[in-house]
Amino acid sequence: MTPPAAASAAAIRTDDSTTDQAAAAATAESQAPMPVGLPGSGDDDPEERTAAASTAAPSPTGARFTRPGGMFSSLRIRNYRYYFAGQVVSNTGTWMQRIAQDWLVLSLTNSPFAVGVTTAMQFLPMLLFGIYGGVLADRMPKRRLLVVTQGMMGLLAAGLAVMTVTGAVTEYYVYAFALLLGLVTVVDNPTRQAFVSEMVGPKDLANAVSLNAANFQTARLVGPAVAGLLIAAVGSGWAFAVNALSFAAVIGGLLAMRGSELRPVDPIARDKGQLREGLRYVKERPELLWPMVLAGFIGTFGFNFATVLSGFAYDVFRVGAGEYGLLNTGMAAGSLVGALLAARRGAPRLRRLVAAALAFGVLEVLAAFAPGYWTFAALLPLIGVFGLTFNTSVNSMLQLSTDPEMRGRVMGLLVLVFTGGTPIGAPLVGWVTDVYGPRLGLLACGVVSALAAAVVGLVLARVADLRVRLDLHPGRGGRVVAVVPRAIPKQRLAAAC
Repeated sequence: MTPPAAASAAAIRTDDSTTDQAAAAATAESQAPMPVGLPGSGDDDPEERTAAASTAAPSPTGARFTRPGGMFSSLRIRNYRYYFAGQVVSNTGTWMQRIAQDWLVLSLTNSPFAVGVTTAMQFLPMLLFGIYGGVLADRMPKRRLLVVTQGMMGLLAAGLAVMTVTGAVTEYYVYAFALLLGLVTVVDNPTRQAFVSEMVGPKDLANAVSLNAANFQTARLVGPAVAGLLIAAVGSGWAFAVNALSFAAVIGGLLAMRGSELRPVDPIARDKGQLREGLRYVKERPELLWPMVLAGFIGTFGFNFATVLSGFAYDVFRVGAGEYGLLNTGMAAGSLVGALLAARRGAPRLRRLVAAALAFGVLEVLAAFAPGYWTFAALLPLIGVFGLTFNTSVNSMLQLSTDPEMRGRVMGLLVLVFTGGTPIGAPLVGWVTDVYGPRLGLLACGVVSALAAAVVGLVLARVADLRVRLDLHPGRGGRVVAVVPRAIPKQRLAAAC
């Protein structure tokens, strides 16, 4: 994808060294990874994308994409099928452990605050060390590193199972296990995110990210139900034991992959300043920086449903455990639908990411004013749809816009801002909910999310020099309202800064 200026510069050969340097710089610019969904990138319109793909060679970083190959196109890839199957088992076990862990702490302490402490212990390492995990992901072979981290998670689950079954467990042991699990997750999470591109390549990356989200949401529907039955029958300890065994499915899938069919990125050598290099890399690219800023606000404040849903069930609508469970099921079902819809769309666009975040925040504001239980319950699946649309869009877009050797650090920073903010946002939202009520707590979540989306959208439009075009006679296939560049489309958003 060579911009006109680069093509002209490359075509002119003179003895002037300044001209040669300009041509080299322009050529290098044209080979840089293209921000997804920007004007002039070839990703704004499916028809343009298909036409461009037929006349231009694909970029080595995956800047050009063909039409989506179907909702489950990634499953055609053998290595990804093994990974996906292992994740089905492991994610179900993970949700079982989450439910069993909360129930165990509650039964030991009879304190919801202690449950919150357990959650904070599990997420605190991500807040403190999240980007360091991304550095390790770039330094080491990702498949080998995942075998190690998944094995460690399995051992931690097994240890908690033994202590619980033998009656030796206390809440402090649970805190310690949660903290250790959080430390392993610091490395495991960005490594898993970056490893997806090595399995499927840029063409199917967005589809694979969406299917991973669908996988997780399916386990969210199944795992808690299985955990409830198992806890009632034999106790929490055996739920931990089942989760420990589930990691064998992931490790087996990783070991069964064909190395010749992977697209491994050469690990970077250990050197000083690699953490600062990752931060500088994101800072200098608005197409990475501003979506990440938006992800930080949405993750820290928008996704606090565990804090507010129980308050709506018990304090606002005064319903029982069954109706409370239905609220969580509705949210999970909507998230699953959102993930499957994202799997059909192919490569994401910045406008879709911002629009999904804005709709997510607005729907939370509407839910805060829901007059009755069923109105509130009907809005939750829609919130789940747009929340997962944003989640999958920001994940795949950042990966596709990042150089392969930097992908681990970029994904580590994304995980840091998206999930590492939980120890900050959850207590703040919890305090607002306790003092002013669940409605104001959810309202605050929605207002912050919607404002963040609006501000980031305006910043991106200004940097990319976009404007809104109104055409009352668009003609066949045209749009009445469209976002278009003011002048010549920019090949790279960073060039406008």
